[in-house]
Amino acid sequence: MLWTPGGRSSNLEDRRSMGGGMGRGLGIGGTVVVLALSLLFGRNLFNDIGVQPGIAATGAPMSPADSAAEETEVQFISFVLDDVQNTWTKTLPNYGAQYHPARLVLFRNSTDSGCGPAQSAMGPFYCPVDERVYLDLGFFDELKQRFGASGDFAQAYVLAHELGHHVQHILGTDARVRQNQESRPNEANQMSVGLELQADCFAGVWAHNTDQSRIQQGDFEEALTAASAVGDDRIQQRTTGSVNVDSFTHGSAAQRSASFKRGLESGDPRSCTTL
Repeated sequence: MLWTPGGRSSNLEDRRSMGGGMGRGLGIGGTVVVLALSLLFGRNLFNDIGVQPGIAATGAPMSPADSAAEETEVQFISFVLDDVQNTWTKTLPNYGAQYHPARLVLFRNSTDSGCGPAQSAMGPFYCPVDERVYLDLGFFDELKQRFGASGDFAQAYVLAHELGHHVQHILGTDARVRQNQESRPNEANQMSVGLELQADCFAGVWAHNTDQSRIQQGDFEEALTAASAVGDDRIQQRTTGSVNVDSFTHGSAAQRSASFKRGLESGDPRSCTTL
């Protein structure tokens, strides 16, 4: 992807030098459960139950040397952040809605979010409570080394997917899905998958509508590879040696790549459904 280094977005928060801390009251397992519920219901349930996350930082805060080594990557992510959001600012009014920007929080190891703790092991996520995307840049190393999805457009796809959740939040889609999940709990997991696949499709809508002069040969293939690599079936097969469709949360490799491709080919957010 062609881009010009040299700046940072006004919507970027860099917390990498802050490190992470240890809360008290919940173990890591309990923390993950409460975080998932916080994302599901759109509020910080750690405050509701009156306990702290209990996630320990796994290393020291980022040193100045480490920060300098990542600066090019930070500037690229910052460029993509602005490009995705500028594209939605121009695109969404054509479909009856106004876009307002989310913020991107870069962190190292762990930090706090409006939905509870953010930890590197959880991967990138969007919190609807504070309208922020949380990202540890180390995720991209894992994406490349463990999942075989390399390239700058693979990184752009990841961020565009998370900002797709922000589009859902603006449109009220996430709230409607949460209400349906509460009334039809047996279908809750399937609805969660639907939200994730729609965010993949929204990432494709961005890729279609962005300035095509920036797109290089192979960029879209990088995004499709990344979408497939983080399919639930591939992750489960790699980590457990088996696949359990009933426990899917984001969709299969085929579903995720197909959803991105649908948005890419149409450029129309109306083509992106929640199943």
